[in-house]
Amino acid sequence: MGLPVTITTTPDIQIQHHRVQTSLGEIAVAEVAGDGPVLVMLHGGGPGASGESNYHQNLAALSPHFRILLPDQPGFGGSYRPTATDLDERSITAITVDALIQAFDALGIDAFHLLGNSLGGAAAIAMAQTHPERISGLVLMAPGGGWLPFGPTPTEGQKEMFKYFNGSGPSEKKMAAFIRTMVFDHKQFGEDVVRARYESSLDESHVAFYHLYNAAFAKRGGMDPLWKNLHKIKAPTLLLWGRDDRTITLEGSQILLKQIPNVQMHVFGRCGHWVQLERQTEFERLVTDFLGNIA
Repeated sequence: MGLPVTITTTPDIQIQHHRVQTSLGEIAVAEVAGDGPVLVMLHGGGPGASGESNYHQNLAALSPHFRILLPDQPGFGGSYRPTATDLDERSITAITVDALIQAFDALGIDAFHLLGNSLGGAAAIAMAQTHPERISGLVLMAPGGGWLPFGPTPTEGQKEMFKYFNGSGPSEKKMAAFIRTMVFDHKQFGEDVVRARYESSLDESHVAFYHLYNAAFAKRGGMDPLWKNLHKIKAPTLLLWGRDDRTITLEGSQILLKQIPNVQMHVFGRCGHWVQLERQTEFERLVTDFLGNIA
């Protein structure tokens, strides 16, 4: 592992960027030093997503309570891009769990709290199922894989995600349409947010990966059916969901509530898929309080 590079993002927060070599490829991990146990935060799978970009606004509130790790999942941010062969052999969720566990081992991280949203929520579920001894507390925000939709699929948000790189390719207009489906009130996310997210989606290797990922997703018929083994999750679990989520819809959460042994749930009205942004203060309080009460 190379030496971390430290950059200051605010007067109060320093972020170290690790480049961790695994047997699958290099994993980028941003770290915010803080007091308390390790909290791993896994980002979603939208265009331009990464650990730091998805959670940077939450770091100031969470870092006084946790040592925060923000890995870029395979295919995203600064991490390696799985090939078509990789995605034929294993799902992106299985690949992600393997790569991240190796990265945590290299960083000397044994037990940790785990939080995941959407695609990252699927990886969090799979990790909690296959490595239960390592997960102290689990927070899932509208997770893929553990959710059984009542309505038609793909959902509205999934359709916008799938078509973003197709047709004429990425554009600010398509990014604005994508963001509108991710949130309840898109007016709180102005042109600067759209432009920044659009620009972060233009990495050619990420675009190429996304085409492979979408093809593999279609070939497999969607996410891994992680809902079949929800009973294997041993960690105390908090579900966070936007009532108005149009990507991973609230109605599909019932199986998680029924099958996870130690679970509780908080639903936000007037909120879509990005709870950590749309209900930032409440999200930070709920995560801090829930994980802080785990021995």
